[in-house]
Amino acid sequence: MNGQNESFGGLARPDAIGVSLFMVSVKGPNGAVTISHGRNQRHPVTVNSNDATCQSSWPSDSDGSTAVFRLSRVRPCLINRLAFGLIGLGWTLAGNGMTARSAEPEPVPAADEQFETIVAPFLARHCNDCHGGDAPEADLSLTRFGRTAEIQDNYDLWERVSRMIEHREMPPADVPQPSEESLQAVLVALRGQLDSFDCSGESRPGRVTVRRLNRVEYNHTVRDLFGIDFRPADDFPSDDVGYGFDNIADVLSMSPILLEKYLASAEQIVAQVFEDPETRKRVEIESAKPGDGWAARLRSDVSALARRAFRRPVDEEEVDRLLAIAVGPGDRDAGPPREPRGRRSGFNRYFREGRSTNQPLRIAATAILASPHFLFRIELDPEVSTEAADSGSQPDPDQPAIRPLNDHEVASRLSYFLWSSMPDAVLFELADEGKLRHPEVLEAQVDRMLNDPKASALVDHFAGQWLQLRDLELLSPDPQRYPAFDDTLRKSMRQETEKFFEAVIREDRSVLDFLDADYSFVNERLAKHYGMEGVEGDEFRRVELPPQRRGVLTQASILTLTSNPTRTSPVKRGQWILDNFLGEPPPPPPAGVEELNEDDETLGSLRERMEQHRANPACAVCHRQMDTLGFGLENFDGVGGWRDVDGRFPIDPSGELPGNVQFSTAAEMLGLLSQGRRDAFARRLTEKLLTYSLGRGLGPFDRCSVNGILDRLADDEYRFRTLVKAVVTSDPFLYRELTGAP
Repeated sequence: MNGQNESFGGLARPDAIGVSLFMVSVKGPNGAVTISHGRNQRHPVTVNSNDATCQSSWPSDSDGSTAVFRLSRVRPCLINRLAFGLIGLGWTLAGNGMTARSAEPEPVPAADEQFETIVAPFLARHCNDCHGGDAPEADLSLTRFGRTAEIQDNYDLWERVSRMIEHREMPPADVPQPSEESLQAVLVALRGQLDSFDCSGESRPGRVTVRRLNRVEYNHTVRDLFGIDFRPADDFPSDDVGYGFDNIADVLSMSPILLEKYLASAEQIVAQVFEDPETRKRVEIESAKPGDGWAARLRSDVSALARRAFRRPVDEEEVDRLLAIAVGPGDRDAGPPREPRGRRSGFNRYFREGRSTNQPLRIAATAILASPHFLFRIELDPEVSTEAADSGSQPDPDQPAIRPLNDHEVASRLSYFLWSSMPDAVLFELADEGKLRHPEVLEAQVDRMLNDPKASALVDHFAGQWLQLRDLELLSPDPQRYPAFDDTLRKSMRQETEKFFEAVIREDRSVLDFLDADYSFVNERLAKHYGMEGVEGDEFRRVELPPQRRGVLTQASILTLTSNPTRTSPVKRGQWILDNFLGEPPPPPPAGVEELNEDDETLGSLRERMEQHRANPACAVCHRQMDTLGFGLENFDGVGGWRDVDGRFPIDPSGELPGNVQFSTAAEMLGLLSQGRRDAFARRLTEKLLTYSLGRGLGPFDRCSVNGILDRLADDEYRFRTLVKAVVTSDPFLYRELTGAP
């Protein structure tokens, strides 16, 4: 095939899952063969080849289907024979009984030609009237795509379009519908576009803006730098949030009032450190005496403190500048003082004026804490020469546009990711030795750091924001509707979810436990709220959950967060699942749509009122899946307690997920999500964790790295620590694009 991309498509017969489809893509020059079908599952397949034979072993997955088949370095003739043989002879997706039939298949066009001949006409007939013009619905315009999908820059857009067509959410029910043949053809073509996303080019690890320590990181860094229990950042202005987290570099700005707070805080910290002889030992080697190498020891103390505070080695010039601030310039001709030099020496001036012998160190420490190198996490790129900058010359195209982070930069990324604090002595030592970047060393450090009590920061600040547990403090359920709710119960709700997350980390459990775990952690107060017996006292313990509760979605914290003050909200609950767990956030409601009155029982049960609301085609598209997920949790009231009726109406939690998959209880729904949507959940969690670890939002160029992390996660039973290790050994974590890179 000489490096050409070829694709073949067909239909599989309907079964209980619904009409399915498959596509074979042969991509050169390495000879990768991809076989996919409408359920979008992906599995590795082992292929052995030699001059005469091509043998393959086909794995089975949870639903018995095989979806992806890849060959590397297989002769083109064998690939041709394999591709045509699979389609000419037909093949079966085991367990589902779906047989692909095509006696003499004709090759379909390449991806761009396929888009122009199949996708673009489909969009023109069924989509562009609403998703075009100056004010496209859902702010989604498709009319600009006529000849190509521009998949490298618009992957998320086309994935969303493909998903909505496959789930029959688009075109809306009130407009003429495409034939099943036309719909399946466009799905095959869109899948071909998505599969054509190219990960073979040069890596794009992205780059992070100079990143200020947020309030949590500042407090933790002060704690670990000096060993004092002091939280000065609690009085700082709140940090802005981007991409769901408050450690995103692009939104962590520096205001004048924050700068004033930093200066005042530096003085307060130093005062506390030097008041306590134990903490003073962290910055002062021994008492200074004139004529006994005092200046040398001061230099050593300042250098050691700056190195730890800046999280990297410091050079002599940096230390000289700090000493000049601490004791004055000394003899003008002699430069910054290193030892006492006569009557004009800054050192002798301190002794002559009877000042404290540790005053220079106090001043230097204050300057260090006010330095940008302490307040910001700075990853310096190689400087452009003055001549090149003046001439406006472009970077040398023969030079790499990315650079590996040095070991100290990796140490800083790792420690602020897992501990929200500075590196410890072990990380500093490994960085000094140049060993930390080695994958086996990095992964060993992940295990060590996750076993450390400081890893609770990952629970507090990653889980606290991903699962939105921080917002629990802001909620006030109606005391008349929920008289049992109080601050003690609120605190217990949050602790349950935090202890659950801690167990997933500590025991290295599957991340799918978030969906369908049959265990949790409760104390007496929470057990009573859940109707569980045999639990006494305030201490939390691990318990087996009753059949109706599974994973975190049936924990009271999440159920309360996704409710209104006076009642449940299936819309909020469904939207929360789609956004935080499945990565399919629905668009904002169309303008002019009347909001649902959820409290008017004269119009029927809440489910009946929602069905009336969905009668508006503009609402039905998004609400169909949102409401299904939300009503699946309707047996849980506004604060997570169990109920069988809502007012005078019996509760019906049943529903149907895309693919005509039905459920009758919350536990069944969560089980189906764990099996059928595990890949979507794993991807969303990976994207969230990678965003948090990097301190930046993800772009299309990050997709290849995310895919690599997901492959490794799936290969190790979705274990949480494997996810963390895959993140910290990924290109975005270990490399950065240089300034001026495309």
